[in-house]
Amino acid sequence: MDEALEAVELVADSELEGAFTWLLRIVGLLVLLAGVGLWLFTEMGLLVLPAVLIVVGLVLLVAPSILLALAELT
Repeated sequence: MDEALEAVELVADSELEGAFTWLLRIVGLLVLLAGVGLWLFTEMGLLVLPAVLIVVGLVLLVAPSILLALAELT
């Protein structure tokens, strides 16, 4: 966890935190849409791959804001 916070601090110090945050959010949205698309438009049902894609997409949408807030507090 310390390594992740150090990486986030590096991004925050480089003044690219806005671009980095939006890049992760866009990737998260694409992954989320891919998971929902696999679940709805194929006959896979709710199997492991669509569920994992949906969870990873949600984490990528939420995590950048939380990590940058934690980096600013420390």
